[in-house]
Amino acid sequence: MSGAVTGKAPVFRIGNAPCSWGTLEFEGSKSEQVPFDRMLDELAEAGYTGTELGDWGYMPTDSARLKSELDRRALVMLGAFVPVALKDRASHNAGIDDALKVARLLAAVRSDPPPFVVLADANGTVPARTLNAGRVTPELGLSAAEWRTFADGANRIGRAVQAETGLRTAFHHHCAGYVETPEEIARFLDLTDPDAIGLTFDTGHFAYGAGNSDVIQGLERFKDRIQYVHLKDCQPEVARQARAQNWDYFEALRHGVFCELGKGGVDFPAVLEWLKQRSYAGYLLVEQDVLPGMGTPQESALRNREYLRSIESR
Repeated sequence: MSGAVTGKAPVFRIGNAPCSWGTLEFEGSKSEQVPFDRMLDELAEAGYTGTELGDWGYMPTDSARLKSELDRRALVMLGAFVPVALKDRASHNAGIDDALKVARLLAAVRSDPPPFVVLADANGTVPARTLNAGRVTPELGLSAAEWRTFADGANRIGRAVQAETGLRTAFHHHCAGYVETPEEIARFLDLTDPDAIGLTFDTGHFAYGAGNSDVIQGLERFKDRIQYVHLKDCQPEVARQARAQNWDYFEALRHGVFCELGKGGVDFPAVLEWLKQRSYAGYLLVEQDVLPGMGTPQESALRNREYLRSIESR
């Protein structure tokens, strides 16, 4: 990690993302989406200065129009989520094409800091992983050969993106995908090229996937590969119910497993202090994954921003 923090209290740049307004990448969750212009207005009004792209086509894909929408709200484009079924070698070429399509748009609107291609598995598409999110056991994981295929696809995508656009690719570990538990994150990082692939560390997905809220342990373990940080909380009582009642990933989402910041088990004061001590100078992206029509996204985004300000002020 590079950069510097100045002043008596840590000063972080904070963004938010379309997923906090119910715009998720999963098929079947496309109804009732909040229009992108309303989402950006509410995001900026809540005090955030950065955003991610959301699903391809949610925001304008014409670079001039997208840049205009960002500039008039003084927003920075931070990255875009690109899911690819990396276990399947037949999906790799199409995954490279998708990542490059997204990367070209990101590069055309880049500012400071440069945005990331946030690569991920095709989460939510494998029934066994979706059903057992938050309680994955080793036998549900990839074989040695499948791990090599998975890592090779990620390396190819990261290298292609960097060669054509100069942007970095940071892989997002994620519940309901093949890289969920701490051991799976470690295996993925061991098998991938640090020059091609970094890590997007997500506090909420780590807590749910690890089965506990000790995200500092995860940050410390993977610090050499972390390039980008997502701030998400995980409600431990909902997570406990999900495991006890065998809820799948989407049922856990419907019950609010990813709650507002400060209302779950993640120790965000400790997270910010950890980042401050390591001079993390990138953006922090708030995410509160909700399904379309759930909750009160605008009010939650405001409360989440105020909560982070209250930590910084201390």
